[in-house]
Amino acid sequence: MLNITPSTESSTQKDFPLGTLPFPERVIYWTIVLTPLWWLSGIQTLLYPVMIVGLFVVTFDFNKLIKTSLPACAWAWLAMAIVMVWTAIIGLGSVGFGFQKTAAFAVTFLKSYCLIFLCLTLPFWNQIRVRVVTRAVAWMATGYLAAIVIQLIILFLGLGKTSLVPPLARLIPGDKLSLLIKFAVFQPFFGIPLPRTELYTPDPPILGVCALLCFFICLGETDRRLRKFALAGSLSALLISQSRLAWVCFPLALLILACFSSRWARQGSLWGASFTSLLCALLGLTLSQLINKPWEIFNGARAESSKDRELVVRKTLEAWQESPWVGWGIIRGSVKWYTYEIALGSFSTYASVLYLHGIVGFIVFVVALALTLWNFWGSAVRGNPSSKQAFASLVALYVLCQATPLTWMTVYFWFFFIWLGAILAETQPTEASITSWEQLSGDREAQKNFYQIVDENQVSFS
Repeated sequence: MLNITPSTESSTQKDFPLGTLPFPERVIYWTIVLTPLWWLSGIQTLLYPVMIVGLFVVTFDFNKLIKTSLPACAWAWLAMAIVMVWTAIIGLGSVGFGFQKTAAFAVTFLKSYCLIFLCLTLPFWNQIRVRVVTRAVAWMATGYLAAIVIQLIILFLGLGKTSLVPPLARLIPGDKLSLLIKFAVFQPFFGIPLPRTELYTPDPPILGVCALLCFFICLGETDRRLRKFALAGSLSALLISQSRLAWVCFPLALLILACFSSRWARQGSLWGASFTSLLCALLGLTLSQLINKPWEIFNGARAESSKDRELVVRKTLEAWQESPWVGWGIIRGSVKWYTYEIALGSFSTYASVLYLHGIVGFIVFVVALALTLWNFWGSAVRGNPSSKQAFASLVALYVLCQATPLTWMTVYFWFFFIWLGAILAETQPTEASITSWEQLSGDREAQKNFYQIVDENQVSFS
């Protein structure tokens, strides 16, 4: 039987006291829990990267560079960040390094690949436990329920028709569109007006991504009552986001999670292929026709939105072909859609990476995605629940990247990469290694202690 039951560690286990959490862990915990506050104040998009960079700088220690080995995926994301800087320098150089464009790139860099690398790295250099991050996300996801109820009440009362500019957002220069507080509205879905909101995010599809990732993180919550509320909040946010692709990816991720737990589910590909062949034979359709029909229905739910995305992606790829190897580095064009302009690279992550960083950047990006999956594969196969959930949610995220640029939405689910890093740090096998610069530089006493530790480990495992 399929088994996608969430992790159920003993509910009688004493919870961690918040007052005893180490400083980095405590900062991350409260930053996640207080997400609504940062959203209402208008500083969340700057607070998260500044907080992560600050923790990285404050807790940095040269000995940590040799004490722990980072997983391959962390180095791959660092390589992607370097490629982003390199291609941006080329792009900015062609337009004269204007202050506005340079500042915009710096902010985007801190909110995207740089943020991913730092979030994956921090748990290796500090005590940031999976269960602490999971508990914080569970409280935040529970808050989705209250926030959605409030937004629906405002919607049905006919209030909140205009967006609000948060108080601190007024002090931030530049475009404030992504910082606005927007309320739920009615939007047609297959012609039926249904409530839709973009809670804590600038775009409803990003809310769908956050809700899906929160669901799989919260499966590991050990407090059963809190887990139920957190999962309900995540599902509510997923539904009200009206993100079609997130709705498709949700059962896909559940199926992947089930494949790790059930021998019947592992044969799902065989059963799926057999059923598909039978369906094609009964209906007299080819495989392409069978796939195209659901795709037409999928696009028909919001036809204008689908045409919008298709146009921008097509124009983005056409622009990439003019500079195929290193891309354009920065956004230098737009597409006119009716009465407004849409920047190139605004939708598909993969088209955006090709456009901005060319074939070179795309190869590094794909390697980073593959290595991240690979780093979770081994522990997931060995039965680690958190690794299973991470693997399934990563596959869903990779599919969702087809609809929205990762560089735009990373800052809204930064905690997901902290969670990934914490899992990798906890599942990485501990090995005897050099633990200080003195051992590396030739200090005999330090080297003696190191070799003694190695000998003891050899004895204990022999």
